[in-house]
Amino acid sequence: MSENKSIDTAVADALKHVQDGMVLGLGSGRAATTLVRSIGKKISKEGLTIEGVPTSLQIRLVAEEVGIRLVEPGEVSKIDIVFDGADQIDEDNYLVKGGGGALLKENILASMAKLIIIIADETKFAKKISMPIPIEVQPAARNFVIKHIREKNGIPQVRKQERGYPIFTENGNIMLDCDFGVIQNPLDLAAGLRQVPGILEVGIFNRPHKIYKVNKN
Repeated sequence: MSENKSIDTAVADALKHVQDGMVLGLGSGRAATTLVRSIGKKISKEGLTIEGVPTSLQIRLVAEEVGIRLVEPGEVSKIDIVFDGADQIDEDNYLVKGGGGALLKENILASMAKLIIIIADETKFAKKISMPIPIEVQPAARNFVIKHIREKNGIPQVRKQERGYPIFTENGNIMLDCDFGVIQNPLDLAAGLRQVPGILEVGIFNRPHKIYKVNKN
């Protein structure tokens, strides 16, 4: 099965969870984009009343294009389903997210959600988390946070554009990509990092309720 066909199959199955009157969290990335376009078609075809909460400007533009009514997290008390992707998934189904820089809002939505559905291609699955962990940091705390990460045996790098300028999130913060090697206890690491003043969010997420694995070939 081709990658596009595999994504379409996963999206079609994920859409079965969508019902009239729901509030949906809309994640970012290729699979999420396909899903959001499919949600727009479902709304139009079935006359559904659906509200979407986008995690980024990228997915907001797609949602607006297909006619999904958008709201902000502060306008709703709960989210029925969050659809999103992941940068890495370990054997216990813990996630690394934040490659696109939207992890703070992604985690807010995940915390509000009754159901979290992840769509990720097969290359994102690993026995243990080993990729650098995205961390969103208040710019004034950069040096303080870097010092603490090094004390935890991490190697932090400020995420930059090709021309060398720091990348700022939609919240006005910077991103650190921090290499901790192979991570045996991801939740313990994340909990410790979140205690450091200036760290706003850590890209290690709890297990979702459902994961669709997309085949590359």
